[in-house]
Amino acid sequence: MKKLFLFIGCLALTSACQSATPTLQAESTPTATSTPPPTATVTQTFTPAPTLTSTPVPLFFTDDFNGDMGAWVSFQTGGTESPDVKLENDFLRIDFSTPDTWYYAIHNAHDYPAVFVSAKFSGTPTGSLGVICNYDESKGWFEFNVASDGTYTILFGQWLADGIAQYTPIANETSEYLKDGKLEYEIGLTCQENLLLPHINGKLFRKVDVTRFALTGGRVGVNASSFGETPMIATFDWFKVEEPAE
Repeated sequence: MKKLFLFIGCLALTSACQSATPTLQAESTPTATSTPPPTATVTQTFTPAPTLTSTPVPLFFTDDFNGDMGAWVSFQTGGTESPDVKLENDFLRIDFSTPDTWYYAIHNAHDYPAVFVSAKFSGTPTGSLGVICNYDESKGWFEFNVASDGTYTILFGQWLADGIAQYTPIANETSEYLKDGKLEYEIGLTCQENLLLPHINGKLFRKVDVTRFALTGGRVGVNASSFGETPMIATFDWFKVEEPAE
């Protein structure tokens, strides 16, 4: 729970996490109460600056981070300074200089009623990285993060007002597929109807029922964060959007 509480210190997440076992039985989500979070700062921080592209983006695709970033938009929550974000050697690199900072990049080309998103990444062992689905500015989003302390979180985020976000924890647990002190994985998340199916290194290890959030479609993206120690460096090798498996 250590890393989640650092996140709570920054973003005032709600309480009441759900226990987990590495089974494939659908699980219901807990009831959570909210506390007012601080202001989220909206930024555009890609370096070089994004340029719009005239080439349509396919519905399903792989972004190897070796070219145009015009379909992406970004924002930040927490932190006193914006991270330095750039494309470097076919990686999306995010350098955090201040603690308790969360950075989001949303791919704006398409909305998906059902989708499988995945990413391969690495980072210094002082933060977390994750993927996002069903992002809707008016309704909220889901994110699946893995942290350097060997835990994972599944969160529901929602804008309460312009620049103010609330986070409800759905799960915060350890996994046999994660190791303390390591932050180099391939993770994926299927978002389909009222289920979330998280994967670590190609292994589906859980089914989560999210019916109560009534969030069944939206955009996709990635996120990264620093915790109490900086600098923290996160790099994404690729980001993939696919049709969910039957």
